[in-house]
Amino acid sequence: MTNSRTAANGLATESVWDYPRPPAVVPCERRVRVIHAGRTVAESERALRVLETASPPTIYVPPEDVQAELLEPTEGHTVCEWKGQASYFDVAHEDGRAERAAWTYSEPKEAYAELRDRIAFYPGRVECYLDDERVRPQAGDFYGGWITDEIVGPHKGEPGTGDW
Repeated sequence: MTNSRTAANGLATESVWDYPRPPAVVPCERRVRVIHAGRTVAESERALRVLETASPPTIYVPPEDVQAELLEPTEGHTVCEWKGQASYFDVAHEDGRAERAAWTYSEPKEAYAELRDRIAFYPGRVECYLDDERVRPQAGDFYGGWITDEIVGPHKGEPGTGDW
């Protein structure tokens, strides 16, 4: 990836146009936190990032670092051409519910086996942080990319990107 500038958070910028296709899986070097209605849902220093051309990184947290009792399986699935069939979860507890706020690949395609059972979260449905930086959601209801100060686009999901 070509990084020529430094973002406000002190990290080198990353253009989503430098990300590969098919997507790459790399370690996340920042601490991940996911919060819903004041409750910590996940916290990890062992997450993985999926980097795919035109999309902000998607973060996958190991199941051991997620409060599984706060996840309720939902009906329905989607299929990613690269990773396989995704299953979804609501994040739910006595203080609230975030519908279809998380997903997992219980049987990913072989090239993405390291994502098996890891949980990804939509930053538009729950609060997501990398270190102390609040993540901004990727545009659109379908995409789950995490936008931070160092991630530059344009990003898939923004107006006018439907045919990318």
